[in-house]
Amino acid sequence: MSGNFELLEDKLGGLRVVLVAGDGEVLATSGPFPDIASAVAGIASVREVAGTGHIIDRTASASHLACAGK
Repeated sequence: MSGNFELLEDKLGGLRVVLVAGDGEVLATSGPFPDIASAVAGIASVREVAGTGHIIDRTASASHLACAGK
């Protein structure tokens, strides 16, 4: 099942983009956008980056492994 990008109004009058999996699970929620055009541009940016973006591990365990020479 494919997911969806849903546009929702927030309590302050802005818009948020919510990425929802096909099973209804919320995967991510954006920060506020001032208008629909900005929210749609944000969605386009996520679509572009998500397919090509690298995973960068910035957790404490990653630092520990780097210090240990692994």
